[in-house]
Amino acid sequence: MGLISLLLRDPIMFFLLAVPLLYSVIAHEVAHGWVASIFGDNTAKYSGRLSLNPMLHLDPIGTIALFFVGFGWAKPVPVNYSNLRDSRLGIIAVSLAGCLTNILIATIAIFLLHFHFFQTSHFFATVLLIVARINIILGSFNLIPIPPLDGSRVLMHFLPPQYEYAFRNLERYGILIVFGLLFLGPMVGLHIFSWIIFGFANPFCLLFTGYSFQQLYVIVYRLLM
Repeated sequence: MGLISLLLRDPIMFFLLAVPLLYSVIAHEVAHGWVASIFGDNTAKYSGRLSLNPMLHLDPIGTIALFFVGFGWAKPVPVNYSNLRDSRLGIIAVSLAGCLTNILIATIAIFLLHFHFFQTSHFFATVLLIVARINIILGSFNLIPIPPLDGSRVLMHFLPPQYEYAFRNLERYGILIVFGLLFLGPMVGLHIFSWIIFGFANPFCLLFTGYSFQQLYVIVYRLLM
C-alpha cells in the first residue's frame, strides 16, 4: 500500500511527510519551467506555473500514485521548445532540470542525515530518508529514455533524423509502455523498473551514504513499521 498505510498508523507523521513529498514532485516541474525561462521561453512564467502553489501543479492521479505506489507526477509545465535559444542545449537542459532538482533534494536530505541530531531523531530520520528515497526514484525514473519521460528528449537529440522521427511517433504510446513495464512486467518476471532504478540509484547512494539503494529502502521500511 506504500506510504498510504502510514496514514492509518500515524496520521500526524503522514501529513508532515506529505508536504516535502508533494513539493518534491512540484519542484521537478517548476525546474523545467525555470530553466526554460533562462533559455528564452516564458510560456511557464506567463501561465503562472513557476509558482510553488500546489493547486497549480497537482495532478489527481499522480498525487494518489505518489502515496500508493511510491512515485508520482504533477501536471507538466508548458514549454515551447521552439522559443529556446541554442535549441539543442536548451532542450537538453530543460529536460534534465527536473531530474537534477530531485537529485539535489535527495543529496540535501542524505547530507543532513550525517548529522547526529537527525540520525537520533526518529521523526527527522524518517522524513529525510523518505524524501531521499522518493527523490531518487523520481529523478531516476524520469531519466528512462521512453517518451514522454525526460530522458527520451535527451536521447532524441542524439539520434539520426530518421530514427528521431520514429522515436517521436512513439510518444503517443509511451505512457502505455511505461505503465506496462511498471505493472505488467513483474507479473511475467520482468522487473525492469527495479533494474533501472537500482542501476541509477545505487552509485548515487553509495557515493553519498555508503549504503546501497536497497539498504536505504530497508532502513525506511523498518522505520515505518
